Amino acid sequence: MKLTNRLLTLGILVLALGACSSGDISKTETGGVLLSITDFDGLPISISASASGDLAQIESLTVSNVAKDPNGTTSELMNVEIQSYEVTYTRADTGTRVPPKLVNYIFGIAPVNGTFQLDNGPFMRAEQFNTVPILDLKNLGIDSETGSRQVRLTVGLRFFGRTLSGDRVESTTAFFTLEVTP
Repeated sequence: MKLTNRLLTLGILVLALGACSSGDISKTETGGVLLSITDFDGLPISISASASGDLAQIESLTVSNVAKDPNGTTSELMNVEIQSYEVTYTRADTGTRVPPKLVNYIFGIAPVNGTFQLDNGPFMRAEQFNTVPILDLKNLGIDSETGSRQVRLTVGLRFFGRTLSGDRVESTTAFFTLEVTP
C-alpha cells in the first residue's frame, strides 16, 4: 500500500510539473511572434528646418509580424495590434543637443506572417522643430553649439503592440541618418 501511494504521488508530481512548462518560455513572452520594420519608401535624407512646416513624415513604412517558429502552428491570437511607435534622435556629428523623443499613438493590425503599413507617419513634429538644435537652424541659420549650418541626426524608429492573446511585442529599432539644414 505504501509503495502504491508513493508511486501515485510521484506520478501526480511528474504530470503537474510537465503541465507547468513546455520548456520554451520565449513563446509566452512575445506571443510567439516578432515585429520587424521591413520597408521604407519616401524616407527623407535631408529636410529644411524653416521650410518643413513643423512636420516631417515617412511616405510609407512596413512592419512585418513574423512567427518565431516558421514550421509551427499559428493562430489569429498571434495577430498584433499595433499601438504606438517611438522616434529617438542621437547626434551623428560633433553636437550633443537632440530633439525630444516623439511617441505617436496609432492603431492597426499586423496579422501573423503578414504586414502593417503606415502611410505618412510623422517622425518629427512641432515639438522637435521648436527645440534646439533645430530651432537654432530655423532662427539663426546655424547650430549655436557647433557653429555648423547643418545638424546630422541618427533617427531611430521602434514599434510597440500586443498580440490578441495579450502578450507585449516590440520591434527592434531601425535607424536612418537625417541632415537638417536652415
